[in-house]
Amino acid sequence: MLKQSWKYALALVCAATLACNSGKAPAEAAMKLAEEAVSGAQAEAGSLVPDDMKSLSDDLAAAKDLMAKGDYKAALASAQSIQQKANDVLAKAKAKKDELTATWNQMSDSLPKMLDAIKSRVDILSQSKKLPAGLDAAKLASAKDGLAAATTAWAEAQDAFKGGKWTDAIAKATTVKDKATEVMGMLGMQAGGMAAASPAK
Repeated sequence: MLKQSWKYALALVCAATLACNSGKAPAEAAMKLAEEAVSGAQAEAGSLVPDDMKSLSDDLAAAKDLMAKGDYKAALASAQSIQQKANDVLAKAKAKKDELTATWNQMSDSLPKMLDAIKSRVDILSQSKKLPAGLDAAKLASAKDGLAAATTAWAEAQDAFKGGKWTDAIAKATTVKDKATEVMGMLGMQAGGMAAASPAK
C-alpha cells in the first residue's frame, strides 16, 4: 500500500510538472512576439510618443519577470496584451506624425517667405543713404544678426525633419518663426499672413 501511495504521489508531481511545462512553450512563443512588437514600435514611436513607449517597455519587462518566475499563464496573458498595446502605440504615433507633418507643411510654406521678405528689406535698407524714422544703424545691424540666426535655425529645422526628428524640427521651426517675427518688428514690417502655424502639442 505504501509503495502504491508513493507511486501515486510521484505521478501527481509528474503531472503537475508536465502541466507547467506545457504552458511554457506557448508563453515563450508569445513572449518572442511581444519582444518583436515592442522592438518594431520603438523605431517608429520612440521619438513621437515617448511616454507611451516607456509604458510599453515597462510592461514587457514585467512580463519577462513573470516568465522568469515560472508563472507562464500570467506571462502568456501579459505577452498577448503587449502585442495589442504595441499596435495601439503605433497607431497613436502615426496620428502624431500626421499632425506634426501638417504643422511642418504650413511652416515650410510660410517661414521661407518671411525670411525672404526680411532679407529683401534688409538689402534695401543697407543700400539706403538714410534710414527711416525709428531705425538706426545699430538696430539694422541687430536685424541682420537676427536674420542670420533665423536662417541658420531654419536649415537645422529642415535637416531635423529630413532625419525623421519631427518634434525637434517643429521646435526649431518655432524658434525661427519667433526670431523672424522679432526682426520684422525691428524693421517696421508686418508679418500678416506670413505668420507660421502654431506647433502641434
